[in-house]
Amino acid sequence: MTDLAPVKRALISVSDKTGLVDFAQALAARGVELLSTGGTAAALRAAGLDVRDVAEVTGFPEMMDGRVKTLHPAVHGGLLALRDDAGHQTAAREHGIGMIDLLVVNLYPFEETVAKGGDYAACVENIDIGGPAMIRAAAKNHAFVSVVVDVEDYDAVLAELDAQGGQTRLALRQRLAQTAYARTAAYDAAVSGWMAGAIGDETPRRRTFAGTLAQTLRYGENPHQQAAFYVTEGARPGVATARQWQGKELSYNNINDTDAAFELVAEFDPAEGPAVAIIKHANPCGVARGASAVEAYRRAYDCDRVSAFGGIVALNQPLDAETARAITEIFTEVVIAPDASDEAREVFAAKKNLRLLTTGGLPDPAASGLSFRQVAGGFLVQGRDNGRTMRDDLRIVSERKPSEDELADLLFAWQVAKHVKSNAIVYARGLATVGIGAGQMSRVDSTRIGRRKAQDMAEALGLAAPLTEGAAVASDAFFPFADGIEALAEAGARAVIQPGGSMRDEEVIAAADRLGLAMIFTGQRHFRH
Repeated sequence: MTDLAPVKRALISVSDKTGLVDFAQALAARGVELLSTGGTAAALRAAGLDVRDVAEVTGFPEMMDGRVKTLHPAVHGGLLALRDDAGHQTAAREHGIGMIDLLVVNLYPFEETVAKGGDYAACVENIDIGGPAMIRAAAKNHAFVSVVVDVEDYDAVLAELDAQGGQTRLALRQRLAQTAYARTAAYDAAVSGWMAGAIGDETPRRRTFAGTLAQTLRYGENPHQQAAFYVTEGARPGVATARQWQGKELSYNNINDTDAAFELVAEFDPAEGPAVAIIKHANPCGVARGASAVEAYRRAYDCDRVSAFGGIVALNQPLDAETARAITEIFTEVVIAPDASDEAREVFAAKKNLRLLTTGGLPDPAASGLSFRQVAGGFLVQGRDNGRTMRDDLRIVSERKPSEDELADLLFAWQVAKHVKSNAIVYARGLATVGIGAGQMSRVDSTRIGRRKAQDMAEALGLAAPLTEGAAVASDAFFPFADGIEALAEAGARAVIQPGGSMRDEEVIAAADRLGLAMIFTGQRHFRH
């Protein structure tokens, strides 16, 4: 396999024409002959470049609305022929096939068509056939052919041609080939994923996922683990789409926690007022609504001031200066919000290590989607937990009915519990969390941890009693025994919301009645492992 391969002839056929003219002009200036098709050829000619049509090379016109134009031996022979194989070169000469040394192709905008809501026919029409075929051919023959599928590689190719006297090194061609195969794989993944949805196949026999490198990370969860951040197709607002205004680059744990924070705070409609979530290790340590963003932040902070140190803060509304000043009173890793005022950014400018991200919007908590997790030998795929519980979905099972204030707190706590690691217990009063127990093997332990955190905060705030007294409580899954309800009553809770469905529901309901608690069943579980 030779190291240096000359670039004398290029075939360019692109849907995304960003940087096209400048790149083609640079190739022509280096003596590279240009072949092209359709709209790409027209754009190059409009820029004054001498371009030869692929139809002239193949002897066949583009036909069938452009579906057939490059699927021809004159093209694929030029891409696949081994330059050091006498038989290949003899066959090429006999059939008038010229070598193609550089292929520049990006594909029909299938993903964009789907994202814009294109109908079935439009999506099918935007499935590229000739492009992937040429890309795979050129990538297979990377011993001699350079293949470019990303605009980001234009400058690297030009720099290589200059450095190597109009040639490319094998190392570059190998890297370009790897990128090319990843691109066609991602394209096919997008097509197959869309088609599974279009035909209603929720568990297709083969499932693939793909992503594009957004950031090489310093390390993963721990310093000895390598890591990188890849983004998938789609426009769901969040850490993947955010603009970072300041601060050092995000770490693996920052990205994971920031995503958890923003997905949680998005549960609360900004039209109904500000909400703030403070996250630590992917679990909320405080969530609250308020008349203003700063009030919501302070109420969330007062749930667990110790854990909030070094945490992630997410807002469901644009960040203002007053809230920014409150946030800077303690060390905070990341703040994420739909937007931030100029004054808020100025406040944060003095905190060089604090990262500020703005997303331009909130993710839709009710939107469908897939989540996946690797296990040994495979991966698990499930629908995103987009379950929503409304007032009409609730079933009061206790003798005592919750008051309107208790009902509001129950629904608030239920929305938060959806984002707390199981077993999850969330105490709430006045649309603010006042104690959270997360990630325990026993639901009773989570109940006691939430109570203990509230007791600690009562001491810190100088309160006469912990705010769990009179609180509403959400449990992400059913109570298997009455001991959990008894622990809530000991904490002073007055109402509880849970899915129900235990074999001992009657025993649990009887305990609630005996202890004077209002109890609501939702019929929906929110495990989060």
